[in-house]
Amino acid sequence: MQPLIEVGILGATGVVGQQFVARLARHPWFKPTWLAASERSEGKAYASVAPWRLTTPIPDELGPKTVEACTPGRGPRVVFSGLDASVAGEIEQAFASAGHFVVSNARNYRMDPLVPLLIPEVNGDHLSLVAEQQQAKGWKGAIVTNPNCSTIVLALALAPLRVFDLKSVLVSTMQAVSGAGYPGVPSLDILGNVVPFIGGEEEKIEAETLKILGSDGGRTPHTAMISAHTNRVAVLDGHIMTVSVDLGAKPANDDVIEALRRFRGRPQELELPSAPHPPIVVSFDNNRPQPRLDADRGDGMAITVGRVRPCKVTHTKFVALGHNTVRGAAGAAILNAELMAADRMFA
Repeated sequence: MQPLIEVGILGATGVVGQQFVARLARHPWFKPTWLAASERSEGKAYASVAPWRLTTPIPDELGPKTVEACTPGRGPRVVFSGLDASVAGEIEQAFASAGHFVVSNARNYRMDPLVPLLIPEVNGDHLSLVAEQQQAKGWKGAIVTNPNCSTIVLALALAPLRVFDLKSVLVSTMQAVSGAGYPGVPSLDILGNVVPFIGGEEEKIEAETLKILGSDGGRTPHTAMISAHTNRVAVLDGHIMTVSVDLGAKPANDDVIEALRRFRGRPQELELPSAPHPPIVVSFDNNRPQPRLDADRGDGMAITVGRVRPCKVTHTKFVALGHNTVRGAAGAAILNAELMAADRMFA
């Protein structure tokens, strides 16, 4: 039996923070006992300051809880960060320095060579960076990050294909409006429209994916070349992308499908609470995956890959989909913390 671990949530009133609250309130290993947010929420009941955006109600035990300031040393040793990037850098560093393990959804430290950029099924071994991080930075705690919401879908889909000598990737994303946070994209910009630009997104996908698939904790990036196009579309939840890959080993299409279908990682081996079984669902329907029908697979933690077929320009092409606020945000961070807990990093 895993001992119950008390955890806190930084940025608890935001959209990602609310996902943390909802998922941690029913978690078998983690007990949320501390909620923190900005000064305007400090000292007030959580239910009165969190503009709740989820379809499930605020957990009864957390609605009356008093929100505190993001002050290092006051919360539990393990904290989840749903902070906006504009403030996350300084706050997360202060918490790590004070001895907290910060499991972050923010982008600020993702490309730091001493910070794991983690997808547990793909690069769980990158957690070895934590000891180096603590020594080099003089922190008593640590920071572990999860990738950008689109990067997670792409990197998880590419991971099984590394055995076929992955050489290049062309990806075009169609990203849900919830990925822009609340209140998100103005309705007059997105309804009946596609916006072919998301600031900084293409660069994140290209750089983060290579770090995740790389070696030496990601300090030696994977050698594949990645070119990304990103688009915002009028979908509520679920980032979908079309992907073409050049595979040097030139595998048969059935072998590619089998590699995707059979892929598993340590979360599945350890039966971590948030681990989807399987992590990659392969669809054989010609018109799948679709955000409305497939984003919630595996409680929002599985990705779906479909239309796997030969490509006349590269080698293989397919469509991939994942839930951007679950697998692409709070759910990803929680799974990261589960692997850390299983490895006794919080002991």
